[in-house]
Amino acid sequence: MSGLLRREVLIPLLVILLGGGAYVTKPWSADKPAPARQTASQAGKTAQAAGEGVADVRLDLLTATGTDAGTVSRNPFRFQQRAVPAVRRPAPRPEVVAPPVPTGPPPPPPITLRFIGLIEAPPRTGRVALLSDGRGGLMSGREGDTVDGRYRMLRVGIDSIEMAYVDGRGRQTIRLSGQ
Repeated sequence: MSGLLRREVLIPLLVILLGGGAYVTKPWSADKPAPARQTASQAGKTAQAAGEGVADVRLDLLTATGTDAGTVSRNPFRFQQRAVPAVRRPAPRPEVVAPPVPTGPPPPPPITLRFIGLIEAPPRTGRVALLSDGRGGLMSGREGDTVDGRYRMLRVGIDSIEMAYVDGRGRQTIRLSGQ
């Protein structure tokens, strides 16, 4: 209770001392009277008496329209970037590119035979490739043989063969598929 009583007494005492200290630091001396408030007309008369002239009032500037001010398109109370006027450019026209025109005859269709196995023959006769047409028909051939009347066997390797059409077009490598 004594702490509460001290606060109730000390706080108002501090306020009085600080407020009184401000008065004490800037006192008015007895030989100078406190300045009295002047009205605007009295201030104007005092300035004229001191020799200061009043500038001419130019009323035409009050009614003039501001041509240099321009129009404001942004809100000064919101933070945002200044709007940049949009420049309309013509849209670029896409170039029309015609598809390339094939030159010469069309390529032959791919060879549909599958290389399913290899038969080892005596060294004098060479390797024989076993082929399937996918419909159940089996064919065989050595290097240089004509297969199915349309294809020529160019090379027989261990894991692939090379074939072409009889006229030499459409050379194709067929890998061993085992089926």
